[in-house]
Amino acid sequence: MYSSLASRVFIKAKELGLMKPGYVWILTTGVIDVLSSINQKNVEAMEGVLGLKTYIQESKDLDEFRSRWRENKPGKELNVYGLWAYDAITALAIAIEEAGTNNLTFSNADLGRNVSEFQDLGLSQYGPMLLRTLSGVQFKGLTGDFRFVKGQLQPSVFEIVNVIRTGEKSIGFWTEENGLVKKLDQEPQSMGALSTWQDHLKHITWPGEATSVPRGWEIPTNGKRLRIGVPKRTGYTDLVKVTRDPITNSTEFTGFCIAFFEAVIRAMPYDVSYEFIPFEQPDGKPAGNYNDLVHQVYLGNYDAVVGDTTIVANRSAYVDFTFPFIKSGVGMIVPMKDAVKRNSMSLFKPLSLMLWLTTFVSFFLVGCTVWALEHRVNPDFRGPPKFQASTIFWFAFSTMVFAPRERVFSFGARVLVITWYFFVLVLTQSYTASLASLLTSQQLNPTITSMSSLLDKGETVGYQRASFILGKLNEAGFSQSRLVPFDTSEECDELLRKGPKNGGVSAAFLEIPYLKLFLGQFCNTYKMVEEPFNVDGFGFVFPIGSPLVADVSRAILKVQESPKAKELERTWFKKKEESCPDPVTNPDPNPSFTSRQLGVDSFWLLFLVVFGVCIYTLGKFTLCLLWKTEGTGFWTAFQEPDNDSYISRVEKSPCSSSPQMPRVQVQLRPYR
Repeated sequence: MYSSLASRVFIKAKELGLMKPGYVWILTTGVIDVLSSINQKNVEAMEGVLGLKTYIQESKDLDEFRSRWRENKPGKELNVYGLWAYDAITALAIAIEEAGTNNLTFSNADLGRNVSEFQDLGLSQYGPMLLRTLSGVQFKGLTGDFRFVKGQLQPSVFEIVNVIRTGEKSIGFWTEENGLVKKLDQEPQSMGALSTWQDHLKHITWPGEATSVPRGWEIPTNGKRLRIGVPKRTGYTDLVKVTRDPITNSTEFTGFCIAFFEAVIRAMPYDVSYEFIPFEQPDGKPAGNYNDLVHQVYLGNYDAVVGDTTIVANRSAYVDFTFPFIKSGVGMIVPMKDAVKRNSMSLFKPLSLMLWLTTFVSFFLVGCTVWALEHRVNPDFRGPPKFQASTIFWFAFSTMVFAPRERVFSFGARVLVITWYFFVLVLTQSYTASLASLLTSQQLNPTITSMSSLLDKGETVGYQRASFILGKLNEAGFSQSRLVPFDTSEECDELLRKGPKNGGVSAAFLEIPYLKLFLGQFCNTYKMVEEPFNVDGFGFVFPIGSPLVADVSRAILKVQESPKAKELERTWFKKKEESCPDPVTNPDPNPSFTSRQLGVDSFWLLFLVVFGVCIYTLGKFTLCLLWKTEGTGFWTAFQEPDNDSYISRVEKSPCSSSPQMPRVQVQLRPYR
């Protein structure tokens, strides 16, 4: 496009109002390279235009050439085309010098060609050689490095300029290697997931002296601010809250949905002006349900809706939803009751049946092992069969509560008893702790486990007023007479506490975001047991075909991938009771009873150690006795006292100062 034609185009565009805020004009090198030749009045009409300009680096040779040009051609500026022409002539002169001028001959023209006007001209034999030489010419010209790559000049560096009243200003550069950069000497920057062109260019003044990035389209409100409808809620105000100051008559909009929308607008690649308008009657009450609010966008009364608006199929038939900014669903919450029956059998519940049986066997095994090790050396473990049997059980089971009166003398028995004492200590302490927890804490289980049981029993249930849940429950088979609406968490709590027999409900249905808030306040009383209905989540509402939907959805993804999303959740979905878990992570505060019972798996290592010591000591004793008896008379030797033992020698010594061992006043004879 010629510069004169470009001037007339922009003068006419300004007259038609196409150079005001909201418009974008981008020009190529054909006009920007000759911008200096356009008069000042026409340049002012082009203010705010972006363009690409061939970048020519300043050099000493270029300054000297321009000085000579001004001396010879005063009043005429030299543009890039003149500099290219000068470099082209220079390259041709260098090529001619290198090729030489020895073969400047011409051949006759090809008479078969239709060149009647040039029949007298011949064909140069010098051309092909000159072309080959010219392809290899390299030098530093006025416009930069001059060289051919595969028959083409090397790519140029383009300067991105912004037309202003005084001419132009540089806002960045484009190179084939680095793309967009603010300066040529800076390190190249990668275009990350959250990076935009604004990070790689300087500030731009747009048409109409606008500083915000134009949208590229006209919003449905004819350039005015977006009129955004906000639902008026009486409960769950952590999501959306509309507060009117009666003194100043100003309205304040707060809540998670409002804060998230504001974060999304800040993440948009351009500015969006908007104003919140509460969907309420003159008396401050809600003007309708959520379907009514969404329908206002379809009627054109609002340009958008921001709030806890759920994406459902029937609404998407006449409006467009953005990508969901919070996942949702419908959860069923029910009261919990204490499942632990405290009676006389509660003493046995801390330990599982298998642990009780294993422990009993261990007591008997340890008692028998100690009896075998002490029978020959300790009079307390000898006597009639009934006495020995009672000693085994007495010694083994009395270790649970106190040290037995019988002393042990053999080294193996002492090692076994010490190991057994440690095991009994760990077991009794664990049993005491588990029993205390069982008797003092509640084991809460839900009263109802599924929606189908509610339908089978014809139970009364509650639901959020003015939500789509009513339609879902009707579709599931609940009769209208069995449905009770509620607005706030307190109303829901009251209905569940009363129960169906006292005018309350057996269960309540809430969307997941509301359910998080509810459990953050009443976690120890209620529990979500099922998620019977699936929905996409909360989304922002726009008219069908609005160009804002795609850009807002992209901005939602940016916010969700940033730490800002978690920060907003922690701020608005915080727990209200210290005893409640964090509703964002929402762990189960009531583990099942089976997880509280102690089993063999908790003590298997201790059992293994005790059994190992029993086998080792008993095996060593048996082998030693077999070696002494040479394999014959084992049972006879086992029944007789070991007179060679250290204890027997000490008792028989007249110089012994140790107290005499108690004697059992019975006649000793071997029992077979």
